[in-house]
Amino acid sequence: MNNESRIMAVEKGKGKNIGIVLLAAGASVRLGRPKQLLQYHGQSLLKYCIQNARASNAQPVVVVLGANANGLQNETNERGIHVVVNEVWQEGMSSSIRSGIKTITQLTPEVEGIILMVCDQPYVTTTLINELIGVHEKSGKQIVACSYGDTFGPPAFFHHSLFDELLRLKGDIGARSIVQQHTDTVEVIPFAEGTVDIDTEADYEKIK
Repeated sequence: MNNESRIMAVEKGKGKNIGIVLLAAGASVRLGRPKQLLQYHGQSLLKYCIQNARASNAQPVVVVLGANANGLQNETNERGIHVVVNEVWQEGMSSSIRSGIKTITQLTPEVEGIILMVCDQPYVTTTLINELIGVHEKSGKQIVACSYGDTFGPPAFFHHSLFDELLRLKGDIGARSIVQQHTDTVEVIPFAEGTVDIDTEADYEKIK
């Protein structure tokens, strides 16, 4: 997709019944402390991600907590944000995806699709979220994912027709397998900064 098409997609993305599921349930084992609370631009990384999601054209925004949920509640006190605690977060990311989808569909039964976000990608912006929405509306594709490095991943849009498959995910895996099974209906947009996520102290030092 060229730059002109990308700009048009951002302008077009109005978020018609498209929600966001922000996955923030992990225990940050490799980091040794909750990555959600790392300071970034004068606030916690979790709050920074929530504010970008809230400012986008997508509604509702559901934040999935799990490990350290009690200590993270204060970071989610934003108007219009819905918080769900995944009690089986130890199972891995798939359980949080299931929790998020179930909550979204309860809040907005007519939801057209969702954007899956993770809270350790500091360079995800409101503009990028809106671009995902706009590309879906322009292309009609059921999946719009970001490409970075030699792979693709979140944030990514999934049409509601794929919810059943997402709900069947098991274990500590994300939605990449769903994308791989539907390559004929995937649109990919470049997001070079997507290679940056925070798993270790060294990762955090690089973005500070």
